[in-house]
Amino acid sequence: MNIKTTLSLSLLLTYLTTPSALATEYEMGGFLKANARYVDGTIAFQPSWNGDGTIQEEAKRTQFGAQESRFNIKLTEGDVIGFAEIDFVGSSQGNPVISNSYSPRLRHAMIQYREFTAGQTWSTLVNTTTFAETADLGGPLVGQAMVRQALLRYQTAHWQIALENPYTYGTQPSDTQEQKSWIDTDNDYIPDAIVRYDRQGAWGNLSLSGLVRYLDPGDTAQLGVGASFATKINTFGRDDLRLQLHYGNLGRYVGTDAARDIIRGEIETTSSAMFAYRHFWGETTRSSIFYGHTRTEVEQTERAHFGVNLFTNLTPALNVGVEVGRYRIDDKGDSWPDMPEQTGQSNYAQFTLQFHI
Repeated sequence: MNIKTTLSLSLLLTYLTTPSALATEYEMGGFLKANARYVDGTIAFQPSWNGDGTIQEEAKRTQFGAQESRFNIKLTEGDVIGFAEIDFVGSSQGNPVISNSYSPRLRHAMIQYREFTAGQTWSTLVNTTTFAETADLGGPLVGQAMVRQALLRYQTAHWQIALENPYTYGTQPSDTQEQKSWIDTDNDYIPDAIVRYDRQGAWGNLSLSGLVRYLDPGDTAQLGVGASFATKINTFGRDDLRLQLHYGNLGRYVGTDAARDIIRGEIETTSSAMFAYRHFWGETTRSSIFYGHTRTEVEQTERAHFGVNLFTNLTPALNVGVEVGRYRIDDKGDSWPDMPEQTGQSNYAQFTLQFHI
């Protein structure tokens, strides 16, 4: 082996064994979650309450599950951050007949470079710090902004400006009393625009957001606007108050299917609110009481979710909780078959065990 070859191998070995200033750092996260859920009432069972719901004859159901377990990875290399996350909620593969297998679903897949973020993650309208701590996945979703989607965002200390994936969710206009016909989304070509202002301090944080949307289903152009306010305020000791208020043509951005963007060709207007107060009984034991509510003007739907819970940490990574609550539907509707009048409510109790990775 000549001197040149020896030197080359030595340099290669030094390169491979010396940490680079731009070496990628890996961070794994997530949790394992086991649930036991009991529902009793006239609204069909849901693994967690979202803004949808089907009225039925009064029934009772218990379900055990672990599909809310979640895994994520964060990659950091200099100024570049990548984040991806999956869970198993909503899978059509799983069933309780044999194996309860569930397919993974993509929650997040985004890249952040300095002030810019691109990829799928929380919508700029969403302030996740104001979500209530609940056993029910997502908590009072009927009163919350809760959307993940692909976007391009620029962010400073106090401002966020974003273009986000356009999608019109609703029903076509009709002159006859026929069943609803879903809007064709082939004409969604202008991104939704969101501007958000943030403030934070020792007292907590707040965000104020504005949404502008151009909806053009079937060449019937309509401009939609809406506003969102969210805050988390530290109160006494370790307690905190969490609040969200939403109004306007927010459609799918608020209530997780409690409201649509357009109803029979008419743009929908939504009023939503969410309130949660968390109290610490001790160093590791706490409770939250929460309420979420959404009302729509065109479709005349009304959804509400109330609950109270108790959580405690058995170890720093393992917590256990129990929650009871009620989910209610009170839709006024009209004479159209696709907008029936329906009223119902279901009570629920849930036990959860969660191990953070």
